[in-house]
Amino acid sequence: MTQPQRLQHGSKGQAVRQLQQRLNQAGANLFLDGDFGDETEKSVRAYQLKIGLVVDGVAGEKTLAALAGADCSKLLGNIHLVDGAKRLGVDLASIYAVNEVESAGAGFLSNGKPKILFERHQMHRLLSTPRHEGDDAAALKAHADQLAILHPNLVNVRPGGYAGDTAEHQRLASAKLIDALCAPEACSWGAFQIMGYHWQRLGYASLDDFTTRMAISEAEQFEAFVRFIEADPALHKALKAKKWAEFAKRYNGPAYARNLYDVKLERAYERHAGCGCGQKVAA
Repeated sequence: MTQPQRLQHGSKGQAVRQLQQRLNQAGANLFLDGDFGDETEKSVRAYQLKIGLVVDGVAGEKTLAALAGADCSKLLGNIHLVDGAKRLGVDLASIYAVNEVESAGAGFLSNGKPKILFERHQMHRLLSTPRHEGDDAAALKAHADQLAILHPNLVNVRPGGYAGDTAEHQRLASAKLIDALCAPEACSWGAFQIMGYHWQRLGYASLDDFTTRMAISEAEQFEAFVRFIEADPALHKALKAKKWAEFAKRYNGPAYARNLYDVKLERAYERHAGCGCGQKVAA
């Protein structure tokens, strides 16, 4: 699968020259040298601010698409990050860093559906979990185990079986035939990969309310992320204190160190704070 193009400070070549040309067409005055330096980054930030995108200074998939004339109505806007930082009482640069490192990039697929990842091990756990008085936990687990034998790609004690992109929606549709409630709960939704089973804890009226909102816009997906932070005092405290290892451990799980999430967060924070976008916005 081809990775989305991402041009940033230090990038060089014909793709950067083309970027500079498009920025000039949008009002910049750059020398077309194919070198993504300070002036090109400033122009990218100015363009992003002008059209309402997240002002991160990186010409990624969204910025390049916008320069090519794509519809940006569903995309996360800078105003959403500013409002989220105020609501959480954290530096704006901290929110920029989390958005850069923890989000899955674009929150929607090319066909317009929200990005999801179906987690078969969560499906097994949810099928095994009593929900009503009188539920027999042993019987539920036995049923889940039987389903795991019949449909190991959809119900399993081990994670995996991912198909990616639109095929994840096909996995979800198949899982709904097994259990229409557990299946969407067993998915992570949107750019910030919020699991469906959190819907009630995050204050949504129903699971359907949550999934419907995740399909509206990246702003709604970011709202779910803000609620997720608010619902976890320890996670919120770690973000406020910029304790990146603690934040990454709680957000990503025990594999955070292997994937260097804490290092990536710290570096992203320093870059955004250094550019002047890290001013405190808390009241």
